[in-house]
Amino acid sequence: MPRKAKTITIDGIDKKILRLLMEDARTPILEVARQVGISGAAIHQRLRKLEKAKLILGSKLTVNPEALGFGTRAFVGMYFDKAADAPTIIKLLKRVPEVLECHYTTGNWNVFLKVLCKNNDHLMQLLNTIQDITGVARTETFISLNQDIDRQVKI
Repeated sequence: MPRKAKTITIDGIDKKILRLLMEDARTPILEVARQVGISGAAIHQRLRKLEKAKLILGSKLTVNPEALGFGTRAFVGMYFDKAADAPTIIKLLKRVPEVLECHYTTGNWNVFLKVLCKNNDHLMQLLNTIQDITGVARTETFISLNQDIDRQVKI
């Protein structure tokens, strides 16, 4: 499981920088500097500080999965035979490209997955693959009909 990140304090300038880059990570540093009102060198220095503090974990390009034919998003609650099997099961799940996220949870399931498939038939094949993993007792699946909110933490 991930280690808990140390909480850091950021000022108004850091917040402005983060908001601009969260909106579009490809914004040139000089444009960020112009909008924030400080030098490009100061922007670089602040970004290095925020990266070192693990506030910034990276940047990424977001691909529209539907444009590639992935139209079925689902969530899968997994029940294990034994909780001690979790590391082995998670290692195997990491090899399954349709599994986008895996969360240890409280409540009914041992882990909760976010998966992406082309259609319901593909989802059924994926569920069979998951259920064939040794140590998986059963699964419970919820198909997402629509996603109305997709955002990051407010800065």
